[in-house]
Amino acid sequence: MSKMFSMTGRVALVTGASRGLGFAMAEGLAENGATVVLNGRDAKTLGECVKKLTDKGYKADFLAFDVMDEKAARKGVDDVMAKHGRFDILIANAGMTLRRPIADWTMEEWHKVLNADLTSCFVMTQQAVKHMRVNKHGRIIYTTSLTALRGRPGIHAYVAAKTGLVGMCRSLAAELAPDGITVNGVLPGYFKTVLNQALLDDPAFVEFVNGRTPMKRWGEPRELAPAAVFLASDASSFVTGQQIVVDGGMSSMV
Repeated sequence: MSKMFSMTGRVALVTGASRGLGFAMAEGLAENGATVVLNGRDAKTLGECVKKLTDKGYKADFLAFDVMDEKAARKGVDDVMAKHGRFDILIANAGMTLRRPIADWTMEEWHKVLNADLTSCFVMTQQAVKHMRVNKHGRIIYTTSLTALRGRPGIHAYVAAKTGLVGMCRSLAAELAPDGITVNGVLPGYFKTVLNQALLDDPAFVEFVNGRTPMKRWGEPRELAPAAVFLASDASSFVTGQQIVVDGGMSSMV
């Protein structure tokens, strides 16, 4: 069974991988033999993350670019292929959120969040598919969100983008399956990440989440990694267009 999860010889690009969920998923893939290329905007931080992995004997590299810059994103995908000779796995994890009452939103803010959380995923997928089709094999994984199933006030662009990402996952899965490419999502609940720091700093909200979660706690980033490993490996060869919910049971409660 362990061979089904092996990614030896595979090359993966993980965006937003300098911390939190992205780094945890990259480390999970590296533990199972993949060469992981970490993406973020700060080269220094990425270099430190790569060292953490290589010090453990894993294969890791990094590319610093902004996924919201279309030219840079397309070039980044091509650079992975040029340097490593293949492109097997894309984990599109980079994203952002803003919290505003609807009256306070500007269109600039709206488009910025949608660009970061949805459009960038489409751009990088479009570029990655060109290389995946060469080997008739590919794994595309999106970090979606519990908010695609359950709404929250104030994060309207984020909810719209993540809901759109779930829908795009289904349509791409239908198109790319004949090419041996699967498209799935990991759908996290509330995790202890920098993106959620404002929420973690609010004791009342922390207690609200704990009360709505059967496990009575927030997730640790490492707890999302196994779902990504499954979707990136041959163990998921007949799984596409799906979302693996990792939320401590929150979405199962009324």
